[in-house]
Amino acid sequence: MNTKKAFTLVELIIVIAIVAILAGAIFVAIDPARRLHETRNARRSSDVSTVLDAVKKFQSDNEGTHYDEIANSNEDTYYAIGTDGNGCSGTCAAVTVDDECIDFLDMGGNYLAIVPYDPKDGNEGNTLYYFYRSSQGGFTVGACAPEGEGPGGGGTPPTISVTR
Repeated sequence: MNTKKAFTLVELIIVIAIVAILAGAIFVAIDPARRLHETRNARRSSDVSTVLDAVKKFQSDNEGTHYDEIANSNEDTYYAIGTDGNGCSGTCAAVTVDDECIDFLDMGGNYLAIVPYDPKDGNEGNTLYYFYRSSQGGFTVGACAPEGEGPGGGGTPPTISVTR
């Protein structure tokens, strides 16, 4: 009797099918689309803090004088941040922005080396972030297009803004 111990083809197919089913279940449980939305929202939160920090540092270093773009902006008005000039109306889902963009590009490397923009659809011309200067002297920077963090990236998007 010369018998060899080995797996049969049927046994191998069953094991591969079980591994594939488990991999599929884990992939659904992890929900990579949701993780991408959460990651982009975390980046948006970091970006709005970075921009507002730069604005406040500029003001502090210049004895309370605002950056020219801020000084020339109207109080209690929302502006999209970007270099598009007058092409910013209707581009912000979070708030209603003015037609004119506010440009932080020339603020200087000491404050803002590059102007951050939305990780999904933003660009230098329209970052998909907004700026607001209140009549009481406070500033707000926020994200125009945060993504929902529910299953599959759906659900109500969070409000991403920083006020100082």
